[in-house]
Amino acid sequence: MGSRTATKDIITLRGSAAIVSEFFGYSANSILYNRGLYPEESFTKVKKYGLPLLLTQDEEWLESGKLQRVVLVIMSKATNEVLERWNFSIETDSEVVEKGVSREKSDKEIMREIQAIMRQIASSITYLPCLDEPCVFDVLAYTDKDVAVPFTWIESDPKLIANPQMVKLHSFDTKIHKIDTLVSYKNDEWDEQ
Repeated sequence: MGSRTATKDIITLRGSAAIVSEFFGYSANSILYNRGLYPEESFTKVKKYGLPLLLTQDEEWLESGKLQRVVLVIMSKATNEVLERWNFSIETDSEVVEKGVSREKSDKEIMREIQAIMRQIASSITYLPCLDEPCVFDVLAYTDKDVAVPFTWIESDPKLIANPQMVKLHSFDTKIHKIDTLVSYKNDEWDEQ
């Protein structure tokens, strides 16, 4: 007769911050690759979340609950016009930050949720307008006002798009951090006619 022991998947604030930070890195690289902003040879293929991904963070802000949003903005190099805005909103469980408690959620379930977002990012080229001009990108971090930022960083406008098309992507939740993802993009003139 065999016996089974139940195991619990406990996640800590530090573990959740590491997962979310890693996700942002892979997401940003996936967007930059799939939107053709860097030459293909600049990327190295790795396997993560059970998917082939390409690569070319600041966990402290996530652990303190002081980071509310990360936005990857893609702009025309010639005009600085914002063409796409990839918004990753972050909700942090304040009880975990204040009291240091842990939450339960399996790595497998978190990985499934992240896989769904990464697949959506990769497939976004099917509905996003072609980037047929040289582009640049910027990363915006929305934090609490009292957060110390690197001296090389500067205040920025939100780099919004007038009358954008928006597509909400899947979200993922570590039970400590919940990440909602949305891509906004400039209306293609052909869609207006």
